[in-house]
Amino acid sequence: MSQPENYEAAAKGAAQQVAEFDTQAHGLVHKFHHALHQTPALVPLIVLVVSVAIFGLLLGSKFFSPFAMTLILQQVQIVGIVGAAQSLVILTAGIDLSVGAIMVLSSVVMGQFTFRYGLPAPVAIACGLAVGTACGFINGWLVAKMKLPPFIVTLGMWQIVLASNFLYSANETIRSQDIAAQAPLLQLFGAKFKLGGAVFTVGVIFMVVLVLVLAYVLRHTAWGRHVYAVGDDPEAAELSGVNVKKTLISVYMLAGLICAFAGWALIGRIGSVSPTSGQLANIESITAVVIGGISLFGGRGSILGMLFGALIVGVFSLGLRLLGADAQWTFLLIGLLIIFAVAVDQWIRKVAA
Repeated sequence: MSQPENYEAAAKGAAQQVAEFDTQAHGLVHKFHHALHQTPALVPLIVLVVSVAIFGLLLGSKFFSPFAMTLILQQVQIVGIVGAAQSLVILTAGIDLSVGAIMVLSSVVMGQFTFRYGLPAPVAIACGLAVGTACGFINGWLVAKMKLPPFIVTLGMWQIVLASNFLYSANETIRSQDIAAQAPLLQLFGAKFKLGGAVFTVGVIFMVVLVLVLAYVLRHTAWGRHVYAVGDDPEAAELSGVNVKKTLISVYMLAGLICAFAGWALIGRIGSVSPTSGQLANIESITAVVIGGISLFGGRGSILGMLFGALIVGVFSLGLRLLGADAQWTFLLIGLLIIFAVAVDQWIRKVAA
């Protein structure tokens, strides 16, 4: 074989190897993207595991102790419950800025109905749950029937509910000692029990059960599939026989009810009924949802991812605190995670398109 032929054969062999390498690389990227598209909770789960591993290496048994692990769960229980409500709304391509205000108003109603009007605690709790559901219904009706933007509707509802909360309660706090003595049922979600070396609360168990139930309902029921369909393309969902208006109203009502349960859990968490509590619940719930991989454009995501997102925030908060770092580092890292989560979502959508 002549020298030019040797060069030509070598060039063809090299080109073939490069082509095979490119095909393998493309195949790996495609498989990874497919996995992310099919399992949106995968990214926050990976971030959570890596975060736990890093803080575990830095802090050792101080971080990996059962007490520390369950403390994270106790700290994120309110965010996790409110985040479940926020997840439902965002899956429909909406957003609810009133979740925190509804939570606090529901807790105030439970406390005031018990101590101001002398109603039995179970009746007062039922009234608080009804108030939260009613607020959600108003949000849903304005979005579905009046075709108003969810951002504007819930922004207005947030202001209205917040003002109503302060006016109705006269900005008075019902003390923990009074609740424990006269209506301990209001503090039910704060009850603690030990399991091995870990300390759990009823609120933590409720959060986990709520997320698991909603995850099942969203994936394995007609209503859940309708929620995803409405978030993905409401016009196509309407043409396929989905009652879009009814679905939207039901989502906002369920979100309001869940927020009311969060209000009950909030009483157990802080021990008292305070109209000034839970001021950051709106932002914290959206943060958990975004970091958890639920798309702000609707129609894609997993409520389990929201729980992972809330736990990531809890891990960073506790880990940095144990390291003695300034609290501002937590906000910095969480901000970077939010931008990263949105960038990943955009990448998945772009490649899928």
